[in-house]
Amino acid sequence: MPVSRRRKTDNYQPVAISQEPKKYESPRWLAPLMVVCLILGLLWVVVFYIAGSTLPVMKDLGNLGNIGIGFGLMAIGFFLSTKWH
Repeated sequence: MPVSRRRKTDNYQPVAISQEPKKYESPRWLAPLMVVCLILGLLWVVVFYIAGSTLPVMKDLGNLGNIGIGFGLMAIGFFLSTKWH
């Protein structure tokens, strides 16, 4: 079986690695907005199930509208939680 040629390693230059790691910081408004969206979404769904038929705004939106608003706010909160460092 033929023997393969050896590679020349004289041209190898190691990659420069920075000594200080990058700091990833999220904006100061991100965490409070995330918490507010999560809590408002939860409260919207809970209030809809408890007293949705008696409140005029929730009665006009219907079932899917109220659930959509509540879960939409919670989804925004979860999306913002992925951006928080």
